[in-house]
Amino acid sequence: MAGKVLITGASIAGNTLAWWLGRAGWDVTVVERAPAFRDGGQNVDVRGVGRQVLREMGLEEAALAAGTGEEGTAWVDARGRIAAQFLTAELGKDGPTAEMEILRGDLARLLHDAAKGHATYRYGDHVIAIDQNGEGAVVSFASGASERFDLVLIAEGVGAATRELIFPGENRPRWMNMTMAYFTIPRVADDDRLWRWYHAPGGRSISLRPDRHGTTRVMLGVQKPPEGEQDWGRDRQKAWLRETFVDAGWQASRVLAGMAETSDFYFDVLRQVRMPRWSNGRVALCGDAAWCVTPLGGIGATLAVTGARVLAGELSRSADQATALAAYERAMRPMVDKAQGIPGFVPRLANPHSRAGIRLLHAVLALASRPAITATAGRIFSGGDAKEPDLSPYAGQIQENG
Repeated sequence: MAGKVLITGASIAGNTLAWWLGRAGWDVTVVERAPAFRDGGQNVDVRGVGRQVLREMGLEEAALAAGTGEEGTAWVDARGRIAAQFLTAELGKDGPTAEMEILRGDLARLLHDAAKGHATYRYGDHVIAIDQNGEGAVVSFASGASERFDLVLIAEGVGAATRELIFPGENRPRWMNMTMAYFTIPRVADDDRLWRWYHAPGGRSISLRPDRHGTTRVMLGVQKPPEGEQDWGRDRQKAWLRETFVDAGWQASRVLAGMAETSDFYFDVLRQVRMPRWSNGRVALCGDAAWCVTPLGGIGATLAVTGARVLAGELSRSADQATALAAYERAMRPMVDKAQGIPGFVPRLANPHSRAGIRLLHAVLALASRPAITATAGRIFSGGDAKEPDLSPYAGQIQENG
């Protein structure tokens, strides 16, 4: 089966879908609301079956070469002293820092550049209506254009406005009691190749991560129930962060000063996307729009490329769309369910509110970093048994069509 397909969203899942479907003979259009390709973003990692997908695309080595250069993860105290650390050289592909650590924008760029010869990209536009009938899905765009497609694949983010057009009210998000901010600040001489993670009382955390662009990536976290912060304006969000972290210690002053000048500030209250179904007629969901596990799940990028590969594979080997979409969901649900099964106490446990709790966290991590048990710890950090789908049924589907 091949036909005319619209993909909404030009990030990791969308570009992976465009590559596989385009190479399998589909007529692919990708629409992206942003006016141009979106570079930037924070660290993501790709593990296990996700690495297999990139290998089959011929992109694994390029993704490794474009990595952030992060060499491990260290938890530090207020004076910057290391309380516990896990080094990639010792853990290999496992551990909090994976072998393949790459910025979201850098991975999406690799995928986009590989896919653009097999798809048409439209930037600065978005879907405003989808009318399904026996002949296909007639899509209306904000630009005023209207076009018929055989299939529409929504590969947007956690908020996925297009999803709400076809699945209104079906998402039952699971709130994770974590508020996060991500942005980039100038690199200084003391920044090294470790992901340094600092905890302050009150469930607050600051982490600094290296990249290959001469800057440092910041993550601020606050463990608390959601109170609508994701809907505030950017100025109010930054003001709240300044008030929350002003006395946090360690490098808080530097981070807050950098936040005032950064050009890539992103703020969110973490919630999982919980959808009872991933398809409705000629429309299907993939990536975060279908199953966002949040950064706490640790395998969002792996799920994005894997889900795109499975969806494209099922569509390309079945003569019936409904059969293909049902098979895609059966193949991916176990991996998604496993990734989303984060116990409710984990955010609080990993972000202590008291100094005693922070000391206990550091002690447990220091114990886990001892050579005798690092292998077991590595499996915990990397997700253990991720219930990965079998990709072998999709072998040999690519056409060399230019």
